[in-house]
Parts: sequence; structure tokens; C-alpha cells
Amino acid sequence: MRHLELGFIGFGLIGGSIARSLKKNGMDITVKVYTRRKNPQLEKGVKEGIIDELLYEIDHHFSTCDVIFLCAPVLKNAEFFPLLKPVISPSCILTDVGSVKGSICDAAREAGLGPRFIGGHPMAGSEKTGYENSTDTLLENAYYLLTPCEDNAPEDVATLRELAGHTGANCVIISAAEHDRITAAISHVPHIIAVSLVNMVRQNDNDEENMKAFAAGGFRDITRIASSSPAMWQDICIANEKSINHFLSCFEGQLRQFRQMISEGNITGISEEFQAAGDYRNSIPAKKSGVIARSYEIFINIDDRTGAIATVATILSVNGISIKNIGIIHNREFADGVLRLELYREEDAAAAETLLRHNRYDIVERD
Repeated sequence: MRHLELGFIGFGLIGGSIARSLKKNGMDITVKVYTRRKNPQLEKGVKEGIIDELLYEIDHHFSTCDVIFLCAPVLKNAEFFPLLKPVISPSCILTDVGSVKGSICDAAREAGLGPRFIGGHPMAGSEKTGYENSTDTLLENAYYLLTPCEDNAPEDVATLRELAGHTGANCVIISAAEHDRITAAISHVPHIIAVSLVNMVRQNDNDEENMKAFAAGGFRDITRIASSSPAMWQDICIANEKSINHFLSCFEGQLRQFRQMISEGNITGISEEFQAAGDYRNSIPAKKSGVIARSYEIFINIDDRTGAIATVATILSVNGISIKNIGIIHNREFADGVLRLELYREEDAAAAETLLRHNRYDIVERD
């Protein structure tokens, strides 16, 4: 691929990870980053060689860019169209990294930039934000969705698809409408449900906070995503209002059906619902990337003795395996897997599992 000048409007977790992965994979690129104010982390990015030029104005410096990534919050990205339109070249490709595509595609057309804009959504992330948490592996094996319109030139779509592929992601092309429908069902509504569950418990807990004290693995697992950025999710809810409302209505229907079956003592109906959900859930590939961050986890049964966790950590450390996160399931609903290890990479998880089994640790398989 020829040398490309890439512009980034905003440079946080996703933008930083895109640039890092492209440079790691040997792409011949120049990275220009616009930021509103001085940021020590971005200045560090310049020293690291990830950022080639740090800019504080959207001006002629962007006129030589081949591709510009809009990495601001979902509702803010469209505000940059009027600023970019007078300065970009006629061949420049505009794209974004947000999780809602219909509204940004409409805004690009309204700004007279429809032929230049191709929606993009790297389906990867982390509970952490900012350039300082970006990595050159975040997008590996993740889905990178592109949502071109009919007036986009095929060669522009091909360029962006090739560029996305060089991040290590699996690039898929779908329509903006289908994208928003899918993400509403598998990401946006689940986030809303998780928030609602946590608030239900919060509002009904007693003064001693017994519900919080006894909240165990199951509750924590299904509500983890409730800790996501409120600012980001308020934008998503507004931007994808139509699809979110559709699937919230579907979910309300599911809840009404469950309430009726429970009230009627419909054992067969309840069992069939659990069975159908279990069958579908088990058919989802275990190692999958999405809007929710990829997680390479190992669950281990260990003895309740002094130094047990330190021993596990030492075994991995002396073999060059870094632990991203570690936790104990104190109040467990499961019989097995009281020690949870999260690793940075899939190959680290595989190597750690082999080492621990070799040292006679009981590794618990979970879906």
C-alpha cells in the first residue's frame, strides 16, 4: 500500500490503537492529530513516534490527508464536517469510529460530504479510555464494520477496507441501518438493561446494603458493562433512538411473557425459555470481539491458604506472562473457579493455562 497521511480528530483509546497497530504492522503512514488543548499523554505519543504531528487547529495541515478518522464522541463528530469541508482535498476519505452509523451518515450528506464519508466502527474497546490505554493489539481479530453509501467510490471503500485490515481486524461491510439494528440489539440495549438492573438493586437495598454485600458472580458478570462512560452512552442512546426503542419494546414483551408464565405457574413454558436461551447462548463462539472488550480469562480453583495467589502469579511471571487483572470470587454462585485471571492476549491465556495445568492447578472451563 502506498504512503498515506492519516488525520485524527481526537485521539483516545480507539484512535490511538488504530495508529499503534498500523505502525506496528509496518504501514507507511504519517499520523496527524488534532486536539483542542495540550495533553501530556499526546505529547508522549509524539515522543513515542506514534504521532508525527500534533495540531491545535483544523486548517491547511489537513489538506494533504488521504484519510481522516473522526474519533470524537458520537454526537460531536458531525460538528467537524463544516470545519473540514473547506480544507480537505477532493480525494480525502472521511470516516469515524462511533457505534452509531445512521445519524453520522445523514449528517455527512447534509454537509455535502456524502461521497467522501464512509462510516466505520471498530468493535473493540476497554473499560479504560484515553490514548494512554491504547494498545497495538486492541483491534486484533475484532470486527471492523464499514457502512459505505451508494455514492461512495468503490476504490475509496477498498482503500479503507485494506487500511482496516492492517490493524489486524476482520473488516465487514454492511449498511448503516443494519449496523444500527445489530448494535442496538447486542450492545446498546444490553447496556441499558445492565444499568437498570444495578439501579433496581441500588434502589431496593436496605440501609445495611445487604444486596450489595451478597452480589456475587452472576450479578457482577451481567452488570459489568453498567460501569461504562455515562457521557458516551447518553450520546449513543440519543443517536440510535429508533433501533434502541424497537428492541427495548421487544425486551419488555419478553419480560411480560415471563411474568405471566411465573404467575400462572407455567413450568413447561419457563423451562422452554431457559432451554432456548441456553442453546442459543452456547452457540455463540467463546472467543469473540465486539463492542464489549475482548477478555482472555482463566478460572482456577485454589486452596484457601497464605501465598496461594502469590504462587500462581510467580509461576506466570517467571515465564514472562503478564497478568492484566486478577480477582477472587468471594461470594460465589458457582462451585468452581474462585480465582479469576485476565490476560492481555489470547496466546498468553493459552500459555498460562498450560503452565498452571502442568503445575497441577485445576483450571475450570466456562462459556
